[in-house]
Amino acid sequence: MKGHNTPCLLTEATAGLRSSLSPIPLTGYFMPTFMNGLATAVPPYELPQNLVLDNARRILGPRYAQFESMAKTFQTSGVEKRYSMAPFEWFEEPKNWPQRNSLYLTGTKDLFIDAATAALESAGLQASQIDTIVTISSTGVATPTIEALAWKEMGFRTDVRRIPVFGLGCAGGVSGTAIAQAQAQARPGSHVLIVALEACTLSFRSDRLQKADIIATVLFGDGAAAAVLSTERTDSDLPVIELEAGQEELWPDTLAIMGWDVDEAGLGVIFDRSIPTFAKDYFAEATDKAIGRAGITRPEIDRFVCHPGGAKVVEALEEALDLPDRSLDAERTVLRDYGNMSAPTVLFVLKRVLENMTTGRMAMCALGPGFTASFLPLTVRS
Repeated sequence: MKGHNTPCLLTEATAGLRSSLSPIPLTGYFMPTFMNGLATAVPPYELPQNLVLDNARRILGPRYAQFESMAKTFQTSGVEKRYSMAPFEWFEEPKNWPQRNSLYLTGTKDLFIDAATAALESAGLQASQIDTIVTISSTGVATPTIEALAWKEMGFRTDVRRIPVFGLGCAGGVSGTAIAQAQAQARPGSHVLIVALEACTLSFRSDRLQKADIIATVLFGDGAAAAVLSTERTDSDLPVIELEAGQEELWPDTLAIMGWDVDEAGLGVIFDRSIPTFAKDYFAEATDKAIGRAGITRPEIDRFVCHPGGAKVVEALEEALDLPDRSLDAERTVLRDYGNMSAPTVLFVLKRVLENMTTGRMAMCALGPGFTASFLPLTVRS
């Protein structure tokens, strides 16, 4: 295979030796997986940060004694605007779970269609050519799942394979793309569509009045990103993007750092204040272990493509990875223009990196519930 000096397929004898080799560099034992299409989409309502602050002050200020002491966070968050499935007036009164999830279903279906259609156009493919769909979302419940809701309008085949994944949170863009990459490897020549989409703003809570809810109001936005993967290159408008196998590192006894509390009113965010410090202290070691399993060392990575969970998290990642100050410029730009959209955000960053004509060895990475660090090595060639 072009760009690979090792065999694409293991012989039976070589396969028998795998159990005695630890860790096994995965690079080289797989045929290339290409990202042939990439696109993003946002819902129709733009929420400028100054207006978010005004509305949060009016709704939360009278109920939350510490609101003014936290109000400055709206200016220091790095977020200037974000997009939502709901207009400002929707947030005026408390919502229950059925109300939130009803809007989630209609909004994510529309986002799925917008992002998937654009990604297929980027790849030069039709929906009928997609063999597998991986759908990533953790901000609502859909049964039938989102890709089924969009199936008729999209024009997918009746035999398309569907893989919906819930619960990956902010790591979903990386882990979901890794799942899609593994599906493409398992069925060479097939086309795999990955769609990560979230409706984070619909979890706005005016009843719990916890600090995490204020931070969520500061940061959260809604959006979707889609990519098309295959072991074959298509008539793509992207540069050559070759993906390797995804890697994850899970820390023990960290379940309480990030996730959802669930009650009759909806989803309540869990954001531990230790996340930036945790990233500074532990992310480098996790990175070295994870990409090391793929036979890669940190100095070989020309560009880390990171999920920008917040301004402090971006700073912590730069420090942990020994990157030059403010080198994660695309991450800050995405955070500024869209907020933290959870799963799709890292694919927004990758799109911005590609638009900047950046090439070389890269690694997508994100922190998510578990508490987990997720990685996906890739190489971009012009």
